[in-house]
Amino acid sequence: MEKRTITLTPKLEKILTELGGNLRLARLRRKLTAEQVCERANISRTTLWQIEKGMYNVAIGAYAQVLFILGLEKDLLQVAVGDELGRRLQDAELEIKKRGARRK
Repeated sequence: MEKRTITLTPKLEKILTELGGNLRLARLRRKLTAEQVCERANISRTTLWQIEKGMYNVAIGAYAQVLFILGLEKDLLQVAVGDELGRRLQDAELEIKKRGARRK
């Protein structure tokens, strides 16, 4: 099986870096050590370090687990809430192509 490499745009890299920094600051504001968060989230110290650096190769579940430990899980519900482009497309009644049949 061929291994794929993800290439992020500089803008997306910056966003992930900012997210990681925000999570680190949230942890520090709550006076939680990295070890406490790792234990509660059931992740390794390396994974938390990668999350706080905003690395893209960490599973979204690990990010969600850290958000939950910090009491910020409701922030995930705000993703795509104000999907203005999607609403404009919906309003324009653009036809959405249906997926083709699965290949065997």
